[in-house]
Amino acid sequence: MSGNSRVGIGYDTHRLIEGRALVLGGVRIDHERGLEGHSDADVLVHALMDALLGAAGMGDIGQHFPDTDVNFRGADSMELLGVVLSMILEEGWEVANADVTLLAEKPKIVSHVPAMISRLESAGMPAGSVNIKATRGEGMGFVGRQEGMACLAVALIERED
Repeated sequence: MSGNSRVGIGYDTHRLIEGRALVLGGVRIDHERGLEGHSDADVLVHALMDALLGAAGMGDIGQHFPDTDVNFRGADSMELLGVVLSMILEEGWEVANADVTLLAEKPKIVSHVPAMISRLESAGMPAGSVNIKATRGEGMGFVGRQEGMACLAVALIERED
């Protein structure tokens, strides 16, 4: 596609807690702790949404889905991603690609990546547009001490002007 291209960066963190399911990239992963948050706390999808919104110049997820709004309590982040994708498509943008890096000491996610990509595509991300990878904290910081997880995402969107 020729024309206008924009890049956005997303970052999110959530604390690990007992008694909560771990959801990453829309996939429930067997782990002794899950991520704390107002919604399902899917740190990977939250970072991706912020990258997409940032690229489109449309603020961030806190503006669109505030944690003070009871309507978003326990929300499925995949549904929120669908809303974000609709919003940017309405402005004439198309997703070119997204690169996502999860920062987590445990669990290893490599075997879950194909399911995550499939879930993101089912929410509206274009086929073949998402790359997901992970890295550890090597025992350093809140990630290394397994207190929480973080995620970074970069998204490229394009439109013809």
